[in-house]
Amino acid sequence: MANHMLNFDADRYLRIQSGAVGLADEIDALVRDALGSGVTNVVFAGAGGAGILMQPAASLLRERSTFPAQVTMPAELVVTGSATLGRDSLVVIPSLSGTTAESLAALDHAKSAGAQVVVLTANGDSPLARKADISLVNFAEDDTSCESFYVQSLLLALSVQAARGELEDHRAVVAELRRLPQLLLAAKSAFEPRARQLAEAIAADTWHIVTGAGNAWPEAFYYGMCILEEMQWIRTRPVHASDFFHGTLELVEPDVSVLLLKGEDATRPLAERVERFVSGLTDRLLVVDSADVALPGISPSTRGLVSPVVLAALLERVSAHVEALRDHPLTTRRYYRRVAY
Repeated sequence: MANHMLNFDADRYLRIQSGAVGLADEIDALVRDALGSGVTNVVFAGAGGAGILMQPAASLLRERSTFPAQVTMPAELVVTGSATLGRDSLVVIPSLSGTTAESLAALDHAKSAGAQVVVLTANGDSPLARKADISLVNFAEDDTSCESFYVQSLLLALSVQAARGELEDHRAVVAELRRLPQLLLAAKSAFEPRARQLAEAIAADTWHIVTGAGNAWPEAFYYGMCILEEMQWIRTRPVHASDFFHGTLELVEPDVSVLLLKGEDATRPLAERVERFVSGLTDRLLVVDSADVALPGISPSTRGLVSPVVLAALLERVSAHVEALRDHPLTTRRYYRRVAY
């Protein structure tokens, strides 16, 4: 099925995403222990893209739980402090390498405040993993980390809800999530021709407006900043669909490219509003919609939760083709070594 996919190892992909879902019981246990020990709030403190990927989980808790949740930038947390950070806080720090300097500083800051620190990483022998109270390790690399981090943080948010009696069908939802790796692989395979078309359109333009709403918005932000800008040096303007009509709409002209990510949560009408507006002004509207993906066995409510995971899986295929079309490896950086990570 996947042998026609450009620069892709299906077995590796399944191992990594199955590993993320396989952490469900461990995550549930740590959440229940944390809440039982007096934790009353959770802080997601990831640097850069890893931090962006925590936003859907934090939003889920803000929308469906009374358990306080926030997303903070590690660099800002260290220099400004936080009145809500203390012994009753659970701090979640995602870092693929486990070596990010900003995240290490945030870990030290959080521990000095008495908070419990959980690290999500691909490297169990890294400084972050060694210094954390709890380290959840699932090997991944840049091309597979989005789905892995999305799933792990979603599992944590669901466990918080379940522990507080705010989610009756917790086991059923987790059971559905265990089906996701194989379904995502099938989705990638089916999307390959479309991925090539989207990549050709992206590679042909010098800049792109990238937008989405709800839990699709973090993936839009991430894709614009971390993939197209950092990894491909393509200029983008990520903007939330709610803000699109408060400024960015004036930039839309017949030759302007707009990449719209559509998810399946309650905010989908906000994305559809952008789609209606833009489609009348430019023929360079590119839409990636998680609702187009077949996910047999996944309920509508769970589909809404995993929309960013699905979008990330599809966009990885686009990135593989953009890389090839532009002869610009996704690993190439200009200034990486000049920045203190």
